Amino acid sequence: MTIRPAFGLAIVGLGASLAPLDIAVNVALPAITAHFKVALGDVQWLVICYVLVYGSLMLVCGKLGDLFGHRLVFRIGLAISALGCAACAAAPDWPLFLWARGAQGIGTALALSCTPALATSLFPESDRTKALAGFASSMAIAAAVGPFLGGVLVELWGWPAVYWVRVPLALVTLALSGLLPSPKPDSRPFDAVGAVLLAACMSTLLLSLTFAQRKEIPGPWALAMAIVALVLIVAYVRRANRVPEPIIRPSLFADPRFTIPNVLNVLANLAGFAILLLTPYYLVNVLKLTPLGVGIVLAMAYGGSLTGAPLSAFLVSRIGQRPTVFAGVACVGLGLLPLGFTGIDTPVLVVAALLVLEGMGQGLLTVAYTDIVTATLPARDRGVAGSLSLLTRTIGIVAGASVLTALQAHGAQGFMNMAGFLAGYRFAFVAAGGGLLAVLLLSLLWPGIWSANPRARRRS
Repeated sequence: MTIRPAFGLAIVGLGASLAPLDIAVNVALPAITAHFKVALGDVQWLVICYVLVYGSLMLVCGKLGDLFGHRLVFRIGLAISALGCAACAAAPDWPLFLWARGAQGIGTALALSCTPALATSLFPESDRTKALAGFASSMAIAAAVGPFLGGVLVELWGWPAVYWVRVPLALVTLALSGLLPSPKPDSRPFDAVGAVLLAACMSTLLLSLTFAQRKEIPGPWALAMAIVALVLIVAYVRRANRVPEPIIRPSLFADPRFTIPNVLNVLANLAGFAILLLTPYYLVNVLKLTPLGVGIVLAMAYGGSLTGAPLSAFLVSRIGQRPTVFAGVACVGLGLLPLGFTGIDTPVLVVAALLVLEGMGQGLLTVAYTDIVTATLPARDRGVAGSLSLLTRTIGIVAGASVLTALQAHGAQGFMNMAGFLAGYRFAFVAAGGGLLAVLLLSLLWPGIWSANPRARRRS
């Protein structure tokens, strides 16, 4: 049965939305803390258990999709996600709740890793960027809806509702996903040893970034985990250079035209996380907005992403992938930097406009960058390509939680109360936005990095 591409993309987007809808959990954190009677610091483990699992497994799951079929892996991920969300909602105690969060992370890794590949498989290769734009738009919509949905669900039915609501969503998508195309399994071998090394490397890297932001964990622990991650990645590279079919080929990163866009995607997401991490406090404590007002203003960033994604598809077809990525990173930096000069008298509309600009930059960047990665890797590795684009985003966000917290604390030194927060807030945004723009300008030292190239040469 042939499915209409738009309808197939809607199915894929519905499944992918399970991940950004997890933002609703942030709204439920106070209720979860009270229910399980855990300290505020301990509640962070529910985020860590989830992000650590799906982030570390993303590339491996993408490779499984390439070998055994993206639809099959996607459907398995949806089933596990449904079970994981139900287990979270029904968990009788805190340890079981954390185990359920880990299971939810496995489901997210399996389902999410294959969504970009499924989206592009629905359209002709000439419309690949349009497919990626539609996929990015669905993720932005879910991220914008998440906080509002979480508030309504917690208010009406309590914190378990933020998990229960995703169970029917996953099951409906699972039922509809049978309509998606299902290519034959690939006969290439799966490198299990390389998969273990890569997953272990990603988990220790993400854990080191997480430990770095927790004051109760001694600093040497974060450093030790970072060293272990380095040792594991060296071991993986040696392994990958010896086997015929590695999870991802390390030689790809020897080319600056491939590596630099990946690095900038990490940094853009690191810098952009300042909006979710710090801006809510600024809107409430400095501009005195209501919770509803805060939600509306923050949604402006996702509204910008909804505009930037289709605009990116248009620009890629006109000026190429790389100039569009450059423009996207520039918009992110130019949206963040002026937020470092806001204060108590700054009009809310000015803040909202800057958030729209930052969100538009993220939309431009996400689609064009994913198109670069997708075009660079062989067509048979579409799952790995999509997973890589999602993984660099995750690394940036996790690193942002640590780096931005440290920047805010450094900028607040010598001040008291609200003056201290505002000084730290300004410093963090100037450093994040200005630093991102500085790295973007520094990248111009490599000739040809941002030259127009509408369709990068595909490597076999």
